[in-house]
Amino acid sequence: MKKPKIVILGAGYGGLMTATRLQKFLGVNEAEITLVNKHDYHYETTWLHEASAGTLHHDKVRYSIEEIIDRSKVKFAQGTVTAINREQKTVTLDNAELHYDYLVVALGGEPETFGIKGLKEFAFSITNINAARQIREHIEYQFATYSNEIEKNDDRLTIIVGGAGFTGIEFLGELSNRVPELCREYDIDNDKVRVICVEAAPTVLPGFDPELVEYAVNQLERKGIEFKIGTAIKECTETGIIVAKDDNVEEIKAGTVVWAAGVRGNSLIEEAGFEAMRGRVKVDSYLRAPGHDDVFIIGDSSLIINEEINRPYPPTAQIAMQQGVTAAKNLSVLVREQGEMETFTPDLKGTVCSLGEDDAIGVVFGKKIWGSKASFMKKMVDNRALFLIGGPSLVLKKGKFNIF
Repeated sequence: MKKPKIVILGAGYGGLMTATRLQKFLGVNEAEITLVNKHDYHYETTWLHEASAGTLHHDKVRYSIEEIIDRSKVKFAQGTVTAINREQKTVTLDNAELHYDYLVVALGGEPETFGIKGLKEFAFSITNINAARQIREHIEYQFATYSNEIEKNDDRLTIIVGGAGFTGIEFLGELSNRVPELCREYDIDNDKVRVICVEAAPTVLPGFDPELVEYAVNQLERKGIEFKIGTAIKECTETGIIVAKDDNVEEIKAGTVVWAAGVRGNSLIEEAGFEAMRGRVKVDSYLRAPGHDDVFIIGDSSLIINEEINRPYPPTAQIAMQQGVTAAKNLSVLVREQGEMETFTPDLKGTVCSLGEDDAIGVVFGKKIWGSKASFMKKMVDNRALFLIGGPSLVLKKGKFNIF
């Protein structure tokens, strides 16, 4: 009997969780499983803000995929996905073509620029390991150049962060720790440096608990972060940004602009012809694309509505990993043609937002936490993600233990 082919696209949180669970659920003779990823490593997306600021080395953020998967059960194919053909049930890579009986699309998201002029050309985005390295090196280059130039250009030392959502705030928290180190390293007066957060919404961390938001803003402002809330970026230029608040238009010159204000689903979803909103597919209760019983879509490219508030759940690592478990269970049912598939409902344990090395805010199991207690919980959350995918050995190798 021919073994069904399962192809998993992407080794992020959702894809890697699907692969590691499938290798537990299915025997070697039950299915042919292939995991596809652009790189031979997985990176912790939720740690990229640390690598971008330079507070965590980029190698600490990633680990080898082949160390995690059981290669007797899961084949790893390194390549970039260029197309998905639903009719022929094939996936085209830059170096191969794969046929599938069941497909799991876990390709992750892409920055959403909302059509703002110049963002793609002149702003950095915290999207992957190499982007994080580029941001860190660019900021260090600006400090080094300022220190070395005869006629000082103070604009070099201005860093603009577009967006005050989770990524933006966590990046600001790391910058508030890193900037004083850079000033000492390059003999620069700390008062010369400006770090400005620009957010179009009327509040920082929209939807988060207002008391915790106030704590976060106060803590970051105390460390020198400036906020421009209710202010929209209209254009990004080679020398900075143009912003507008009400009828007031202002140019802010800066040596570094980092865009952290939006994520959309993967454009390959739309190119493949799936019905999508900003690259995100409203999946059914089993995580399948509507009209495609053989295609599961999880992670940033899936759209699940929270019925209580009639809004989509945010695309988080927590939800992606839970989706990976459900997708693996449902694939096992389909492969064996026995049992019942499992519907997916996110089980949200809580949310913690880091404000730097030793500070954070969060709501965990319904309770508000902040300060060092929240920072401890954030590191535990990070370690738990490692444990769920790679067990204790991965935690020992990559975990965060400076928790006190």
